[in-house]
Amino acid sequence: MLSVERLETAYGVSQVLFGVSFAVESGQVVTLLGRNGMGKTTTVLSVMGVVRARSGTIAFEGKPLHGLPSFRVAQAGLGLVPEGRQIFPNLTVHENLIATAANRSGAVMPWTLDRVFDLFPDLAARRHNYGNQLSGGEQQMLAIGRALMTNPKLLILDEATEGLAPMIRTDIYRCLERLKSEGLSILVIDKDVKALARIADRHYVLEKGRVVWNGSSADLTANQDVQHRYLGV
Repeated sequence: MLSVERLETAYGVSQVLFGVSFAVESGQVVTLLGRNGMGKTTTVLSVMGVVRARSGTIAFEGKPLHGLPSFRVAQAGLGLVPEGRQIFPNLTVHENLIATAANRSGAVMPWTLDRVFDLFPDLAARRHNYGNQLSGGEQQMLAIGRALMTNPKLLILDEATEGLAPMIRTDIYRCLERLKSEGLSILVIDKDVKALARIADRHYVLEKGRVVWNGSSADLTANQDVQHRYLGV
């Protein structure tokens, strides 16, 4: 579904990505792992067209994305839950959800307000509250719901549970499991290796802008050296 090959990205003269390659197949959950500052967010922003890659190829369902503006990438079927949530603070939950709602792919069972509220009952109870009146966990649920309302074929989450309470993190992972069971492809960045290993099909580890390891959840769980060398604090 998503194929990234030899991606190189720089901010001015400072190069961040050095030939990053990975793929997400239809229906898979794939992770980008690594310590802070290793290029994970830059990879996602390059895929989404927010940051222009210097070289390499990005293809989605066989069609090139490289060089497209970010709104065209989103219209192609990629939905982003950005780091920091970035919800609209002066819009209500309801307004945040409908602001970018679309069904460009013609999904038979598109995401609607009712489906999002079924996935996140807490949001239903706060539908008339403004974005800045929500807790961090509720804001993350809203950010996921907003992305789902675009009816993406691939959902991308950058720092899916960062800064959230353990109970809320559990809820977010339960949500991702449900989305996977419904066939949605997901690319996720997060630090909870144990939780990710339960739901992900494949993992890519980044170190200083390069993919230094990739493998299945069973491979990652068994490889303590990789976890210690590239993921440990």
